[in-house]
Amino acid sequence: MKDVLMFMTSWCPYCKKAIQLIDECRNENQAYRDVEIVMIDEDKERKYADTFDYYRVPTFYVDGVKVHEGAADMECIRKVFERAVG
Repeated sequence: MKDVLMFMTSWCPYCKKAIQLIDECRNENQAYRDVEIVMIDEDKERKYADTFDYYRVPTFYVDGVKVHEGAADMECIRKVFERAVG
């Protein structure tokens, strides 16, 4: 299982939607339930967030590699999970 980081903010509507889609994916696929996604609020952890190369939230990194940046749909979220379990 690979490490997953999700950079987000508490006020971002696209981040809230991504979190909802994460929950839906986990309900659909048992394997996804074991994937831990560490959510990093860039407003609270600015110094750490600044060490990564991204401009939009949500942004997902799997095992240190940027997988998706910006508004995410179900296909994007599944891709994150598939890379994490694969």
